[in-house]
Amino acid sequence: MILVFGGTTEGRKAAATLELAGKPFYYSTKSGEQILQLHHGIPTDGAKDAAAICAFCRQHEIRLLIDAAHPFAEALHRNIFAAACELSLPLVRFDRIYPPHTPDIHWCRNYDDAIVRLRQAGIERLLMLTGVQTIARLQPYWQHHDTWCRILDRDTSRAIAARQGFPAERLVYYEHDDTAGLIARLHPQAIITKESGLSGGFVEKVEAARAAGVGIFVVERPALPPLAGGAHETDTAGSLSSSSSPLPSSVPASSSSSHPFFRIVDGSHGLRRAVEQLLPEFFPLKSGLTTGTCATAAVKAALLALLGEEEEAVWVHLPDGESLLVSVDGVAPGVASVVKDFSDDPDVTRGCRITAHVAFSAVPGSGIRFLQGEGVGRVTLPGLGIPVGEPAINPTPRQMMTAEVRALTDADVEITLSVEHGRQLAERTFNARVGVVDGISIIGTSGIVHPLSNEAFVESIGRELQVARAMGCDAVGLASGKRGEEALLALEPSLRVIHYGNFIGETLARAHALGFRRAVLGIMIGKAVKLAEGHLDTHSHKVLMNTRFLTDVAATVGVADAASRLHGLTMARELWSLMPPAFFDRIQTLCLHHCRTVFPTGNLEVHLIKD
Repeated sequence: MILVFGGTTEGRKAAATLELAGKPFYYSTKSGEQILQLHHGIPTDGAKDAAAICAFCRQHEIRLLIDAAHPFAEALHRNIFAAACELSLPLVRFDRIYPPHTPDIHWCRNYDDAIVRLRQAGIERLLMLTGVQTIARLQPYWQHHDTWCRILDRDTSRAIAARQGFPAERLVYYEHDDTAGLIARLHPQAIITKESGLSGGFVEKVEAARAAGVGIFVVERPALPPLAGGAHETDTAGSLSSSSSPLPSSVPASSSSSHPFFRIVDGSHGLRRAVEQLLPEFFPLKSGLTTGTCATAAVKAALLALLGEEEEAVWVHLPDGESLLVSVDGVAPGVASVVKDFSDDPDVTRGCRITAHVAFSAVPGSGIRFLQGEGVGRVTLPGLGIPVGEPAINPTPRQMMTAEVRALTDADVEITLSVEHGRQLAERTFNARVGVVDGISIIGTSGIVHPLSNEAFVESIGRELQVARAMGCDAVGLASGKRGEEALLALEPSLRVIHYGNFIGETLARAHALGFRRAVLGIMIGKAVKLAEGHLDTHSHKVLMNTRFLTDVAATVGVADAASRLHGLTMARELWSLMPPAFFDRIQTLCLHHCRTVFPTGNLEVHLIKD
């Protein structure tokens, strides 16, 4: 069982991530006021010291702790960590993403330091955005200066303010004004807020103050245990090991610790991967890293080594800003490799070795150049968002690698990626159909491979559609596989046909978004009866043939003995000998109706293919 300490945005994300496992877990908050829809999670509330946490863990057989509490809940963080050490429980801290410090902000070590700095700056009118729990901490200041405090519009918050003697007429509420509106109405000389991270609205508050030209005072987040001294672990699918790799800016430095199983994450992807590794049986299927994320880690490690730092693991940022710690090997100046870990997604690149060679360019002003290494494909057709002739490294991985390089150097850099056995692996992909030759593509839009999400397959469909559109095709044929393709080409030899597998809805939606004026869908009866019922994803793991639905369809076209005809039906192809033509006309009409929900304009045809 897992115990989550929440009550925050991170707590919500943690709960949502754990819900995907379909297994029970406990979700703890101090007051129980956070409204959270839990299907498998079990809510529990009340303040807990270290002894109470230990008792709860023993009583409920807790095997993993997740600390998603507010970064300023210092006592709670200490208690959680103490309990984890006492019981030798794995601990994951779900931290926030923090913007970098900038010089236009007055950074304060604590509230006492903030009071000193406010007085030194001569601030007489202040807007407090630090929350109701900080009123007492700033009392020496607001007692003698014009101060407003923004709090939640609820009785418990007003009661706390009243107990501290804060004037009721100086309270303002979240629901009534945003920060910019409050500043415009109250005209403070400065605001004070906490370093609460992106999820705490930090950027919105700072940007509003900057726009209004008022001072910004920020109380820095406290140092929390543990994290330094090698206590954090690499993001590997195998053994858990420590690393001296530098932490991203979102991770706070803090005191050292001997806790053997501590992990820090700053997003849902990292949380899931940590749980998969620390409590493997919780999630039935494992997630993985895209080739783009692996390549980015290899590039960063190679560049760090070129700059004199050889690391066993590096932090890389995903497209959504989340950071992951990824193991690397074969590290030497200008070179590093990552072995793509094993997820439960049916991906041909599982376990492949991706190597990056990084060198400073001798061509001034050339910027960052991507070069083709062995096993990485080359683009020969337009439409992929990559110039023809360039290595098949998709735009998102290029952006990820560029960001990591630019965080380390402004120099001109050449990046050469190679993939072990990439040519052979490419033969098991759709690369040849989209004009990628000599190897695989470096892909990934989220940086994470979701188990059995078939993300790579869906992305390949999108790439094929892009190529067809770039080549001037207004019409596209869509078939589930080779036999469907052959049937459509027999009807229309010049039609460019793309395989959708089971992803009918996703494929049609992408085709419509790309501006195809005509889509011709070829579908065999087994998938057609599922689509006719409204299932745009026809995978057998998600939906089975519904004989009751088929009976109803048959009855609508006048088949009086439909139930007896369909009794014992096991294979959809048997319908061809059991049902009249009107039945298949009706199935075809229903398929067309549901396809229109994702391809609403343009010509749309549905052809039933007899297998």
